[in-house]
Amino acid sequence: MQHVHATSRHRRRRRWALLLAAVLAGNATTAAAAAPVAAGSGGHYVGATDYLQTDAGFEAWFHLRLQLRRNFDAICGDTFCAGDYSNIEALRFQCSVHRLSGRLGACSWSFAASDDAVDSLRGRISSTPMAWSCHVPGVRGTSFETLLGSLAGDQPLYAALPGQLRTLYDVVADCL
Repeated sequence: MQHVHATSRHRRRRRWALLLAAVLAGNATTAAAAAPVAAGSGGHYVGATDYLQTDAGFEAWFHLRLQLRRNFDAICGDTFCAGDYSNIEALRFQCSVHRLSGRLGACSWSFAASDDAVDSLRGRISSTPMAWSCHVPGVRGTSFETLLGSLAGDQPLYAALPGQLRTLYDVVADCL
C-alpha cells in the first residue's frame, strides 16, 4: 500500500514539475491545457484528438477532417480515381502535436483502394489492394491552432497550408 501511495505522489510531482516548467517558459495557457495530458504519459507527441482540450477545438478538427473527405470525394472521379485504382477512399487525416507546446510534429493523410478483376469463367474475384500515406511537408513546428485556422471552412483541400503556397490538393496530387 505504501508503494501505491509513493507512486501516486511521484505522478503528482511530475505533473506539477511539467506545469511549472511550462509556466517558467512563459506559456501558462499551454501549461494549463497540457497538465491533464501530462500525467502518467511518457512521450512528447500525441495525436491531434488526444491533444485537444476544448469543444471548439474538437469541432474544428472534426469539421476539417469531414470537409477534407467531402472535398476529396467530390473530385476523385475526375482526377485521382481513374485507371486501375478507381475506388480510392480517403481514410484519415492525422497530425502529431507536441503535448506541451501545441506545435506540430507531422501530418499525413492516408488512402486505400483496390483493383478488382472478375474471372469470367470461374466467377472468382481477385483483388490487388493499394494504400498510400501522403505526408504533408513544411508543417513541422507550426502551431496546431494555425493549421486549423488555415484550413478552416468548407474547402480545406484547396486552402494554402500555413506559411506555404502549396495546398493539400497539391500534396495528394504528388502522392497518389
